[in-house]
Amino acid sequence: MKHEVLRDRKVEAIAAQSSKDGKALCGDDYFFLATDDYFVCVLADGLGSGEFAHESSRAVTNVVRESHGKDVDSLMELCNRVLLQKRGAAVAIFKVYFNEQRFHYSCVGNIRFYLYPPNGKLVYPLPVTGYMSGRKQRFHTQEFSYVPNSRFLIHSDGFEMRGTKDFFGLSSSLEVSANQLEHTNSAASDDITFIFGSLLE
Repeated sequence: MKHEVLRDRKVEAIAAQSSKDGKALCGDDYFFLATDDYFVCVLADGLGSGEFAHESSRAVTNVVRESHGKDVDSLMELCNRVLLQKRGAAVAIFKVYFNEQRFHYSCVGNIRFYLYPPNGKLVYPLPVTGYMSGRKQRFHTQEFSYVPNSRFLIHSDGFEMRGTKDFFGLSSSLEVSANQLEHTNSAASDDITFIFGSLLE
């Protein structure tokens, strides 16, 4: 798996990704960025695998990279628009606003997101079924509060997550936890991406 690590005053995140059967192109793509005011993260899972799935997912992440200052609803609209005449993709975006200690989340398709606060009450927003393909659709953006030291996990459907609450309940470091995710819950029959992180004080 390839890895990317982000360390910032307000957020830490580790991304891990591998392509189906070791292919050169992964059908998943992601982008995350921390500014002084917010953290934004997008995960896109192109339909199928290979070149055309990669084209779709990369188009989505490029849009968010270029327009990350916009709100989640606007970003979802832009992502949908860029997928017109492409294969399509499942897309999830969340944006954390540090000062308000709130985040906005929206998803279309089979991408999973979990937020685990220190009190152990797991937050699991339900996605909208289907996928983005450029056709007009409504998005269901949800807003949640969080407390410092909450942890989050977002992953594509190729990743097999078992025992979610038990996993989050472990007190391991971010690196140790991410390593455990990689070695105990991965599968080789699909593209795999997960991003595991912590929202700091």
